[in-house]
Amino acid sequence: MYSGTTLNNFSGNLVGAHQKIDRVAYKAMQAVTGTKHFPSIKDILYFEGRNGPDGIKAKSPAQDEPWHYYDPFDPEDTGLLKMINEHYESLVIHLKEKNLEKSAFEASWLAHALVDGLTPAHHYPYEEAITNLRGGEGIHTRTNIKEKLVMKGETKSEFVKNNWLMWGFKGIMVTHGGFEFGVSAIIAPLRFKSAYLTQMDIKQAQEHGPIEIFEQSARRVALWDMYTEFQKYGWTVPLARQVRDELAPLMIKVVAMIWYLALKEAGFTTRTP
Repeated sequence: MYSGTTLNNFSGNLVGAHQKIDRVAYKAMQAVTGTKHFPSIKDILYFEGRNGPDGIKAKSPAQDEPWHYYDPFDPEDTGLLKMINEHYESLVIHLKEKNLEKSAFEASWLAHALVDGLTPAHHYPYEEAITNLRGGEGIHTRTNIKEKLVMKGETKSEFVKNNWLMWGFKGIMVTHGGFEFGVSAIIAPLRFKSAYLTQMDIKQAQEHGPIEIFEQSARRVALWDMYTEFQKYGWTVPLARQVRDELAPLMIKVVAMIWYLALKEAGFTTRTP
């Protein structure tokens, strides 16, 4: 039905957006730090794509596969928060050690987790939906490409129905991929100078810390209800404008703020805007 390449395309539709956001966030962070102790953007971007979290989804399904879905209003949904905190703490450690290669890895994977967690499509209850289409089998049972692509069904008609709900018009994965591809296309040509950090951004970052900054931002995005709007109407001019004017700048600021906090916690001198 679909090849591993197809799966990688669906799971990595936001890769272009991740790279774009990382580039602008890097400039925003450098504008308020001026330090040379952070890894280069070239090294950070090396750990995207095939070397990033999305690459594992195609290479080794369900085996140490990062799960970047998040319900901002469920206090028990802490998996992504723990992952973000682990990457953040490791980044601080490697920055202190002046190990730029390991710092680049942690900075990249940290940014990827943050952006995924702020993406409206990742607030959808994907795990529950997939489990239902797989006859109650959890996502941990998808140990190969075929298991990830083909849904279950006790009868032939149920098999066809479940796979249509997954891969057909407005199916779970097609809708998810369509949203992420649209975000990537919308932000690709933009510069986002308005997303650079202000004194207020720095103050908030220092007061709240990385996890609280992420949680607050994720709840803000969820309240916009952008993915529900997309599921109903597809891409509209107002929705595209909201991505351009609100969603993407917020993602950039969150990544820049949390990189900034890691650098500051590592003990390197920073300057304010």
